[in-house]
Amino acid sequence: MKKIAVFPGSFDPITKGHQAIIIKAAKLFDSLIIAVGENSSKNCLFEIETRKKWILETFDEFENIEVATFSGLTIDFCKQKKAKYIVRGLRNTLDFEYEKTIALMNKSLNDEIETVLLYTDHKHSMISSSTVRDILKHNGNAQQFLPDNIKIG
Repeated sequence: MKKIAVFPGSFDPITKGHQAIIIKAAKLFDSLIIAVGENSSKNCLFEIETRKKWILETFDEFENIEVATFSGLTIDFCKQKKAKYIVRGLRNTLDFEYEKTIALMNKSLNDEIETVLLYTDHKHSMISSSTVRDILKHNGNAQQFLPDNIKIG
């Protein structure tokens, strides 16, 4: 049976922290679906198709990575894709507490899907999409926090 995992997020924009988690997860699963979510409560800086394109370009050499967009519950998207795992990245203990709550909620919605928490590399632990967006909104240079193929500004 093929091990299929979903790594959901807004990826607005994808960062080197995301990239490190995705590379780790791609080694663990037969198929990894990077699920770019349409979240109506978030005011995204970049269009969903731009975010999807950046991710496809970043991981074009990985045969087991797929990129898709979705809206609604991650757990429903997993069921649609026949994924039994959700991958989430952790930077610190605050992330852990938040992700634990979401994982337990997802488990109560569908007990066949497991959440796998992966820590990012120490050098990426301070990077978040929201801080990168803030740098970009104020005309700062955030290039060092983005995958090398993504050029903004």
